[in-house]
Order: sequence, then structure tokens, then C-alpha cells
Amino acid sequence: MSVTMVSGPEAGASRRTRLVEVVVPVHNEERVLAASVRRLHGYLAREFPYGFRVTIADNASTDATWRIAERLAGELPGVRAVHLDLKGRGRALRRVWEASDADVVAYMDVDLSTGLDAFLPLVAPLLSGHSDLAIGTRLSPWANVVRGPKREIVSRSYNLLLRSLMGVRFSDAQCGFKAVRTEVAQALLPAVRDEEWFFDTELLLLAEQHGLRIHEVPVDWVDDPDSRVDIVRTAVGDLRGMWRVARTSMSRPPLGPATTSIRRQIPAFAVIGVISTIAHLALFWTLRAVLPPVAANAVALLVTAVANTAANRRFTFGVRGRAGVLRHHLGGLVAFVVGLALTSAGLAALPAGAPRAAELAAVIVANALATLLRFLLLRSWVFAPGKDSR
Repeated sequence: MSVTMVSGPEAGASRRTRLVEVVVPVHNEERVLAASVRRLHGYLAREFPYGFRVTIADNASTDATWRIAERLAGELPGVRAVHLDLKGRGRALRRVWEASDADVVAYMDVDLSTGLDAFLPLVAPLLSGHSDLAIGTRLSPWANVVRGPKREIVSRSYNLLLRSLMGVRFSDAQCGFKAVRTEVAQALLPAVRDEEWFFDTELLLLAEQHGLRIHEVPVDWVDDPDSRVDIVRTAVGDLRGMWRVARTSMSRPPLGPATTSIRRQIPAFAVIGVISTIAHLALFWTLRAVLPPVAANAVALLVTAVANTAANRRFTFGVRGRAGVLRHHLGGLVAFVVGLALTSAGLAALPAGAPRAAELAAVIVANALATLLRFLLLRSWVFAPGKDSR
């Protein structure tokens, strides 16, 4: 569900009705739509100190979602329904936000996973003019989150990628609980290309690149076990979006230390990674003739890890001399342990008696993920800017 909000008047201005346009982008959500909209409508009418309008934006549903949306629009005061012929959460938000007469626009997931009590704290800094955007965060120490390990790992890994590779300062890009001053949203929307799940991450990246103020609110969040979000497809789309934004950003002036050298670091790390991977696979294939698969992988990975750290130290991160070399290699060994755990888990997941080619394939897939994690560890920890290298 999405909620589009309208802010109140400036301090000292005459009071007027403060419209809160609640946009609910839905696709095949007949299961929860009616209960969620009624609950949200009741909360806003009872607890929220401003006027509101709820807009259900149905993007190409094929079930009873649109009929339910029309019925709710006829029954509940201040509720309307909008139909889009194409899918995409970002497309639905763009459609309503671009035409909004609100002072602040916002949204929340249709399953109301985020506690509604955080809604006023979310929009208050925008109503007062203190901030330009506001996001709910599940990664704050003060957040109360209930969700399964798979979603927890995916969420934390994605946000780690954003902080390490994109140099962002906000903590949780994916939480479906965000608000934006409407004039800010309408200024940024023409530059946002994504129409699906990466939409709000791209909006945040653009906002931070333009130096806008982003406020974070710790939230209570309970995972919907029956969520229909395709985690793999969404993750792949998000990674593609990150790559597109990063590639576009290379032609812009750097925003700070975290992004200044990444244009040189990624190609150098990639070349070293390819060479290390080939060496690792060659050693694994050779040692596999005399060692069990897990042992062969451990030895091959250890040998190449030391050389990989040394090469990245010199060519990727531009560190010369002997100062800090021991600490750098110890940090590289931590990355080695992570890689060993991933590749060993991949091998252990194979059935007994699997052919050696299957073992090699498992090592390749696990090693690709380990390589990505190695770059994050090296850049954000081992060779982080300002790190004491003595």
C-alpha cells in the first residue's frame, strides 16, 4: 500500500485543511485490500490530526482487486480508486504523485506490515519543513522487527551493498514506509527511470546526490508470511538498478570519499577477481584428484586469498609500502573465511556422489557471491578511508 500525504501550513500561516492522499498501489491483492484500507481509513479518521484522501491505485490486477477497490471507493468517505493498465509499484506512485495537490506524499505497503503509530512521526519533519524526505527503517537498534531469516539476510545484504558501493547514508532503502514533500518528489520524478520495486531506492539515491535532507524513523514491522513479492526477481531488478545508477553517476561530480575512487576500484577489483577465480578453480580441480571436495576447496581458496589481498591492496586500493600490511592480510583472512563458508556450504548442499563438474559449478556460483562480499569487506572495512594503517 502506498500513502500519499499532504502537509499542513507553514508556521504562522492561517490554518487550512491538510489533505492526506493515501495512495495504495496494488496488484492482485484481493486477499488483504479491503481489510487493510478499512484499517488505514479508520486509523487516519481516528488518530491523524489532518484531513486525508485514500487513493487505491490498481496496476493491472487480474483478480477481484479492482472490483474491491471500486466498492471501497463507494462505501468509505474520502476513498477513490484509480486504474492503471500496466504493472509496477513505481508506476502507480509516479501516476498519483505527479498529479498530487498534497504538500507531502507518502506510501506504505498494502499488508500494513509497518505499525501505523509511526506514521505521524514519519511525516511530522516534512510538515514542519525540517526534512525533505522521510523513511521508515527496520535496521535501527530501536526498531522492532519480526521476519524470517531469508528476508532478514536479503534486506541487510542489499542495504550493505548500497552503503558500501553507492556511499549512501540512509539505512533502509526497501522499507515500504516513506514520505516526501510533494514539490521535492515532483522535481525528482522526471529523473527516476524505474517503474517497479527499485523506484523508491532510486528516488532516495537522487535525493542524496542533490544534498536533500532524509529523516529516518525506527518502525515496528511484522513480516507477512503470505507475501507474494518475488524475492529473487526483485533482488535482480534492484541490482540492475544499482548498476544503472552507479554507471550514470560516474559522469557526475563525486559526492564524497565513498564514491570518489569507486570508478577505478571496481574495474581493478574485477580483473583481480577473474584471475583469482581462475587460479582458485584450477587449484581446486587439481587438488580434487587427491583430496575430498571441501578440503580441496579450502586449500585452493587459502592459497589464492593471500595473493588476492596483496593484489587488491596494491592495485585496487592504492596502498603501498609495508605499513599496515599485517592488518590488511588479517582482514583479508576474514574475507577468506566468509568465502570458505559459502563455497563449503555450496559443496555440502550437493547430493552424495555428485559428478566433479557439479562440484565445480557449485564452487563457481558460491565463489561469485563470495567475491562480491570480499569487495564490500575490503572497501568498507579493511581499506576504508581514514582507517589506521599502522
